[in-house]
Amino acid sequence: MTPTGLLLYTRSRALPQALAALAAVTLLAVWAAHALDSYLDPDRRVPVVALAPLLAAAVIGTSLHTASAELDRTAVRPWWRRRPWWRRRALHLLALTALAAALLPLAVLTSAQTFGPPAMIRNVLGCTGLTAGAAVFLGARLSWLPVFGYVSAMYLGISGIPGGSLPAWAWLLEPGADGGALTTAALVFVVGGSLYIARGARPAP
Repeated sequence: MTPTGLLLYTRSRALPQALAALAAVTLLAVWAAHALDSYLDPDRRVPVVALAPLLAAAVIGTSLHTASAELDRTAVRPWWRRRPWWRRRALHLLALTALAAALLPLAVLTSAQTFGPPAMIRNVLGCTGLTAGAAVFLGARLSWLPVFGYVSAMYLGISGIPGGSLPAWAWLLEPGADGGALTTAALVFVVGGSLYIARGARPAP
């Protein structure tokens, strides 16, 4: 992609605003973890580990929308057809996901065993996968709805699950880096991300 093409792509997806929003989510997560005195009790990190990935996934999902789709399709020489389009989708999604997975663990560095960086990275992957998959069916602007519903249901209803171990579908609130929860979240990311890379976000009506 030429420098001009790259500039057009970043502007059409509002990527500078997405990067600024991810930085703001990171600062909010760091502040919340400190305000909750999570260094005294790792269980107090649950709101941070659940809600910060939700916000980051919403930012990533909305960045998958382009305001210039009609212009792209009517251009005399469509710049986006010079190379396989899926590569740009993959780079876009993977780069923002990697950035969120690198930044958000800064809020939970004091303990790796209980709601620490592994849990935060796992939740970023799972939430982003849900959002990317939803963009294919609902469009980028509404892609945050399913992950918002999932996180809300888990956060509010997990206390009703008996026993100490959580089922695979409750990967969001698994305190450690257990293989089952990580595998499930990674699978959600792979499936949702692959759908988006292959199909793209549903055009806005």
